[in-house]
Amino acid sequence: MSCLRSGLGPFLEGCRHPSGLVRPRSWGGRLDRPLDLLPRYTLYTRTRLGYMYYKRQMRKAREHYPAGHSTVHPVEFNDIKIIPISVLSDNYSYLIIDTASSIAVVVDPADPQTVQAVLEEEGVILEAILCTHKHWDHSGGNKWLKRLHSSCRVYGNAADNIPGLTHPLSHKDWVKVGRMHFKALFTPGHTVGHMIYLLDGQVVDAPSSLFSGDLVFLSGCGRMFEGSATTMLSSLDTVSSLSDNTLLWPGHEYAEDNLLFAAEVEPRNAARENKYQWVLQQRGQKLCTSPSSIGEEKQYNPFLRSHSAELHLALGLQQFQDEDWTQFRARVLEELRKRKDLYNRR
Repeated sequence: MSCLRSGLGPFLEGCRHPSGLVRPRSWGGRLDRPLDLLPRYTLYTRTRLGYMYYKRQMRKAREHYPAGHSTVHPVEFNDIKIIPISVLSDNYSYLIIDTASSIAVVVDPADPQTVQAVLEEEGVILEAILCTHKHWDHSGGNKWLKRLHSSCRVYGNAADNIPGLTHPLSHKDWVKVGRMHFKALFTPGHTVGHMIYLLDGQVVDAPSSLFSGDLVFLSGCGRMFEGSATTMLSSLDTVSSLSDNTLLWPGHEYAEDNLLFAAEVEPRNAARENKYQWVLQQRGQKLCTSPSSIGEEKQYNPFLRSHSAELHLALGLQQFQDEDWTQFRARVLEELRKRKDLYNRR
């Protein structure tokens, strides 16, 4: 069944992968998107049809990518192990393990069977699920894993109708599992209840790690489907405020496309060009491009650079005399997002 016949496909920005899979960039768009997208988004997020569509995409991804869409490598810091898990056509789940106690947390288990296989391979017990938002390609495995691991807690924001949610979180709440201390940060814009999770590195004498869901990607950000540009800017500023050595673990493998778009709005950005050449090498071998760092992202991610004079010039935007700086930056972000959406449809 084609994406058009499914009724949901046109909502996915018209991006058919060479394998035949539909590749959603990130669920969402601007609040002033065409009204005909509203029913499709509602179908995806609030009806069983959306769940059935997600299940179909998961089956097709397993067929086309039996070993995953990307080759991943674990990262270890002083008894903490982070394993990216390649799921669906371009998503990442993340298994974070306290190796001293063999307990684990998973972020956004989109394909629960794939996550369970990694749990068994590592020989660890799943204590908690950290869910960034309600979209099925991030939350679809919550209930399946909860049934298998009855003591597992499911965390997320109550505003987002997280499947299987057992422990609602608010801004700056902490989740502690073994030596792993996660701070939940409320970052609406992509969805009304989107949250990101910061693993505190000080506890284990290592860099902190941010699991950003669909808020921030390598050189990109999620579409503003349930929030204004001002709301999204505030959420992005939350990310920018983190220490530069914080590692960024995003929810999708969009690095190559995002950096190509960034070249259109900041063509003379040397940091972007250097990162793009590295990403080309990685993706040429189907290697995961995560993690980057917050310091890196602030150099080349246009969505974290709404303050950049070069960006303002490229977009043809100037601050109005009666416009405060935050309002102007929100307008820059809105224009960037509009251009990225048009770029995705080429």
